[in-house]
Amino acid sequence: MEASATKMSAAELSAFLAEAFPQAFGPSGAHRVEAVGPGTARVRMTASERHLRPGGTVSGPSMMELADAAIYVAILGAIGPKALAVTTNLSINFLRKPEPGDLIADCKLLKLGKRLVVAEAGIRSEGEEELVAHCVATYSIPPE
Repeated sequence: MEASATKMSAAELSAFLAEAFPQAFGPSGAHRVEAVGPGTARVRMTASERHLRPGGTVSGPSMMELADAAIYVAILGAIGPKALAVTTNLSINFLRKPEPGDLIADCKLLKLGKRLVVAEAGIRSEGEEELVAHCVATYSIPPE
């Protein structure tokens, strides 16, 4: 994907998402937009007790939610506030068991078309370099 300017800043995206998805990005939500750049985004999730599975590790669905949210943030950063952009495909590989705490998803848009976007997100535990999961997803962009 060619680099271009962002259409929404991290602060603008945070405000938009807190209104559109308060359960995830509102004051009591676990997700926070940390950075948005040309075709990129970083989203943090504070994994609490509700995100854990037996054995005390962060659950797969919670990591999928984080990857999907980070990709959504990167897309909105590139195209602007289009709440009806939707996931059409998501594939994730779980690489290691993350401990409870903050997980960080770094996302990169691979292809930004008029109707479809393909992106990837790498998830790691705060303070760690090794990925705990890698996700590739396709989104559908609503027509104008």
